[in-house]
Parts: sequence; C-alpha cells; structure tokens
Amino acid sequence: MLTPNKTKKAMPKMTVVGLVVLALCLLGLFFKPNSLNEGFNAMVSNAHPIVINVGLLSTMSTSIIISVIMGRFLERLGFTDAMMRLFLPVGKLLNVNCAILIPAIYNILGDINAAGRISGPILVKTGATKDEKKLAIFTMVQSQQSFSTFMLGLGCLTLCGARVFAVVAIAIFAPLVICPAIGRLFWRDCKAVEIEDLPVFTPDTPILNGLFASGQEGINVLLHLVLPAFAVVFGIIGLLDFIGIWQYVNNFLISAMTALNIDPDTGILSIMASPTLAMSNLQATAAAINPKWVIGSFVMGASGFPLSVIFGQIPMIWAQSCEMEPSEALKPALIGIIARVLTAGFIATVLGGLLLK
Repeated sequence: MLTPNKTKKAMPKMTVVGLVVLALCLLGLFFKPNSLNEGFNAMVSNAHPIVINVGLLSTMSTSIIISVIMGRFLERLGFTDAMMRLFLPVGKLLNVNCAILIPAIYNILGDINAAGRISGPILVKTGATKDEKKLAIFTMVQSQQSFSTFMLGLGCLTLCGARVFAVVAIAIFAPLVICPAIGRLFWRDCKAVEIEDLPVFTPDTPILNGLFASGQEGINVLLHLVLPAFAVVFGIIGLLDFIGIWQYVNNFLISAMTALNIDPDTGILSIMASPTLAMSNLQATAAAINPKWVIGSFVMGASGFPLSVIFGQIPMIWAQSCEMEPSEALKPALIGIIARVLTAGFIATVLGGLLLK
C-alpha cells in the first residue's frame, strides 16, 4: 500500500517495449505456434553461409589475419613513425592531429577489419581528442578498405577502359585531405601536433616474437569481432526477410544503385557482404557493362562497407582500442559511409565521362 507522500514509480520505457514484445510472442504462439522457430531458423540460415563460408572458410579470413601481421610488421620496421612525419604538414595545414590519417592509409596496405586494432592505439598515444578520433573514423570509411580490394579494383578499371591513375587520385587520395577539411567543421576540438610532442611508435619487440603475437592478434580479431559482427547483421537481415520487409529494402537498393550509376549486383554485394568479393565478381563483367557503373562500383568498394564493419566491427573495435563508446564511433562511421555512397554516384555520373579513355 502506498503511503500518502509517495508517488507511483513510472514504468521504464524499455519495460513497456518488453511488454509489447512479450504480447507479440504470446500472440504468435497462439495463432502460429511455429512462427518463433521459423524466424530463428531464418536468421540462422541467412547468417550461416556468411559467417562460415565467407567469414571463416574463404580467403577473407586468412587476409584479415595476414593484414594484422603485415600491419604489426610494418610498425616494427618504423612505417608508422615515417607516416607520422610525412603527414605532419597536412595536419598543420588543417590544424588537426596528423594521426587521423593513419587508419585510412593503413587500409590501403592492410584491411579495415584490423584498422581499429592497429590505428586506434596510435591515436591514443598521440593524445588525439575525442573529436579527432571521430574525424579519423569519418575519413577512414571513405578510403580504400583493403589491399586485396584495391588490387582487384584496379583490374576492373583497366578492363572498362578507365584512366586508372585519375580515378585513384580522385577517389582514394583526394579524400585524405578533403574529408578531414570537411569533417573539421563538425568535430572542432582538434589541434595540430609538433614533432617534438609525438611518441616513438616503433616497438622494440624481437621481430619473430612480434610476428607470432600479431598472428594470434589476427585470430582474435577474426573470432571475437568479425564473425560476431557478421552473425548480428546477417541474422537481422534473415529476420527481416522472414517478416517480408527485406525484399522492399533490396528493391530500394537496386533502384538507388542504378540511379547513382553503380552496378547494382556488385554495389549491393559491397554493402552486404564484401567489397573484395564484389571486385572479384566485377572482373568477369567489367569489359561488357557500362564503364561508369564500373567506376561507381570501384568507388563504392573503396569504402568502409560492408554493413557488418559499420554496425559491428567499428563500434566494437574502436570502443576497445581507442577509448570510445560504441555509439561515439558509430555516428561518424554512418555519416562517412553515406557521404561515400553519394561520392561514388557523383564521380560515376558527373566525372565518369572524363575518367574514361
């Protein structure tokens, strides 16, 4: 019994949501007893081939491990210290910590799946502010996502008769300066660093010991971060497909890709599964389809996609390695990836004719 001077505690919002979900589950059990089981099976069936066949048994799993090894090996050889000195003038020009460019550059030589694990601690060591960490993510998702994607994409551009150097300069290297300059308007707590204030990034670990440890780190990234992210994203897609919503989302994506002069098949494959796989498939059709579609698909692939990276790996990895909350890492990733899609459409539609031989 309530005392006169006490008021009834309001029910939390998520409790209300929980009651609604419980009611829906009970209705489902009453009117269609197998609905919950069928929904669960749809999630498993959709996630299984991606988690196992693509994430675990394909060359992608090995490439993630090798990318971590490569990143750590380059770090041991002084590569990070060299890049910091190279980007100091850019940082001073934009009045930002030059370390924000490290993740985007690393992906060209490595893999975005390991970028947070390699680059996140570098930002911490240089004293990057939270805004500069967000700026780094915003820039990273608009850059190349892996060395293998880059190499396969170059082959596609050659087959369609594109001016390869011009496309790479505009789509890959120009954003390294343009994106921080634009992002600086939104994330303003930034400041250039002096060479005297930078720590030494080259570890003194024996090379063989470092290589073995980096291989273990790569396995950890794959098993504890990449595969769970795949399961979450593609499990949700399977549930949406079971409910009947996904077909409308898929139709929207096809229409959007076509309107932006991006090959729908490879564009959607980049978004949902793997830009590396998308570029590999595109090589079979690059010489026969609209060259602008090939350019648009290349720019789309050179990004932070697939969705499992945006919604799973970036929040998880950057939260662990860069002292951020998952939601703080997700927001700049979303803004950046939307900007990348629009950039792909702009380059293919407006500049596409100028980028062909």
